[in-house]
This record gives sequence, structure tokens and C-alpha cells, in this order.
Amino acid sequence: MPENLYAQGEIKKKPNSARSVVGLAMLVIFALGLLTLSFVQAPYVIERPGPVVNVLGKDGDEDVISITGAKTYKTTGQLDLLTVSVVGNREQTPSWSELLWAWLDPAEAIASLDSVFPDNQTTQESEAESTAMMEQSQQDAVATALLELGYKFPEHIYIQEVSKNKPSSGKLVAGDYIVAINGKTPTSIDNMRDLINEFDGNGTVKISVMRDARKIDFDITPIKNSDDRWVLGIFVGTKFDFPVQVDLQLSDIGGPSGGMMFALGIYDQLTPGALTGGQHIAGTGTIDLDGYIGPIGGIRQKMYGAQRAGAKYFLAPVDNCNEVTGHIPAGLKVFSVTTFKDALGAVTAIGNKANLNSLSTCATK
Repeated sequence: MPENLYAQGEIKKKPNSARSVVGLAMLVIFALGLLTLSFVQAPYVIERPGPVVNVLGKDGDEDVISITGAKTYKTTGQLDLLTVSVVGNREQTPSWSELLWAWLDPAEAIASLDSVFPDNQTTQESEAESTAMMEQSQQDAVATALLELGYKFPEHIYIQEVSKNKPSSGKLVAGDYIVAINGKTPTSIDNMRDLINEFDGNGTVKISVMRDARKIDFDITPIKNSDDRWVLGIFVGTKFDFPVQVDLQLSDIGGPSGGMMFALGIYDQLTPGALTGGQHIAGTGTIDLDGYIGPIGGIRQKMYGAQRAGAKYFLAPVDNCNEVTGHIPAGLKVFSVTTFKDALGAVTAIGNKANLNSLSTCATK
């Protein structure tokens, strides 16, 4: 009998010993894997909620929106502009452990390095592009708000950049104002493109620009791009002669996604009463001169940023609804907007404590 008990004990010990060896081996492999990953650069960056700025308040010691040349009105409440912080760049990406925590956090997202920092673009170039987009967005926001209020003002098309080894290289330069295409004055960027595409493939196109208060003419032969349209190899923007001076102060934030909130803030200061009715409203979206609210990146991170800042309401571009649905943080009411008039209507309804059931949501869209 004792012999049998001893034998049974031996049979039980062998599997335990085998499992211990396997477990130890797996632990060693896991540890080696972690050690290896620590030396391998992750091809990803992390997107997380960034700084939140009330456009009706201050950025440091300065007002975010300052207006001169027109009567302004005191207001209350908050119109929060939202941002996304990116952790990592081409010089230094997040660690694999940081990526794991980001993957577990619903407020954060993991994006490929190439999607945020293109391979042919340095971090400095990306930041410069983001700053330029913010400046253009701010100008379009001013224009949208003033147009909604009935102001009229001239628009000028200027050259932001000339591509190397393209038709305009060596002739046109950044800062030139385009005043005519074959003698016709372009009324908008789209109209300028249409005038260029009147080219029939023969000869040249006469481009007239203002440079240092001098009008200069150039004969340039366009080339076709991938969309089969004639192009000059330039990037252009618009500038306006506003009848009202609007200064927008926002430090260390780039990109075009603050356009809608800037426009709402400007409109609020130029109209009597508090547009928000003292409510805390956040939102995001680009804006163009037709008042269209365009989609943006990082909508989920911005919703969480709004919630954490205390906002109860959020305005989202309708074209972002596919990313909004199913990802709205608790306690946040999200309304979808297509135009600046939609955004104005939503904020007005919230401020007046009206029935909000008539406002569009991503569910109704």
C-alpha cells in the first residue's frame, strides 16, 4: 500500500514539473519579446485629448478674440475649441507599453506614423503646414461671421507656395497676388481654376500678379494633373480687406478644425446678449466661405476632451457622424451640423433653453 501511494505521488509530480518548465519558458520568451520591442521603434503615434480653449475667454493674459472697429457686446458662457495632442513623431515614437495603455483607453487612438507625419515631410514642415492651415481657418472664420452679419468686403487671391520644377517655378513667388488670368479677374479660387482650365493646350496662359505694388505679367504653360485639369504648380489662399479688425490669439495650436468655433465666438461678440445663454458648449469643424462645416480628424478624442472640460453640448460636423455614433462619452449631448447657420441655430436653441428635440443628431442623420 505505501508503495502504491508513493507511485501515485510520483505520477502527480511529473506533470507539475513539466508545467513549471513550460511556464518558465513562456515567461522567458515573453520577457525577451518585451526586451526586443524596447529596441524596436513603433511605427505608430498616439492621439489623445488636447488642450481645450474657450474662444469667449482668454489665452494666457490675452483675449482669444479681440475686435476693434465695430461695437462689441459682453457675453457669458463657454464656446470651447478642442484639440488633439499627438504623442510621438518621426524622431521619437511612443513605447510599446504606452501604445498598450492607449489601446485600452477609449479616449485615445493609435494612428500610423505615416498617416500623421508623411515620409517625405519633416516634423518642422508638418508644424509649419499646420500653422498655415490655422491662419487660413481663422481668416475664413472672420469672413463667415462678418458675411452672416451683412458685411461686404473684397477678396484677394495670393500665392502661398510655388512647387519646384513646375510651370510657375522661377516666375511666380510666394506672396504674389493674382489679379488676372488672361485679362480676366478671378472672383474666387474656384473661379481662378476655371479660368486656367480654359486653356486649350496651345501656347501659354497670361498670369498677372501684384508684387511689391507693381503689376507683373508672366506667360506660363500649364500642365495637367492627375485629375486631368490644367494647373500652374502653385498653392493659393485668400486674404480679405475686412471692415472690422478681428485679432485671434491662440498659442501653440494648429490645423483648420477651430474654424466653426471661432466664427461662433466672433458672431457672439458682435451681437447683443449671450449667444450661449451662459451654457457650456463645445464643438469642432472646419469652415469655408460658403459656411460649410467640414469634417475633422480626432473627433472621438475631442468629444472626450469636451466632456472632461465640463461641456454638456457638442457640435460635430455631419460628415463625422460615422465616427461619432456609438462613441459619445457619458453626459455629452452631440448635435450634427452642416452649415454655419446650423451651428448658430443649435447654439441659439441651447442658449434659449428651447426644445432641443428638433435639432439634428448623428442618429437622425
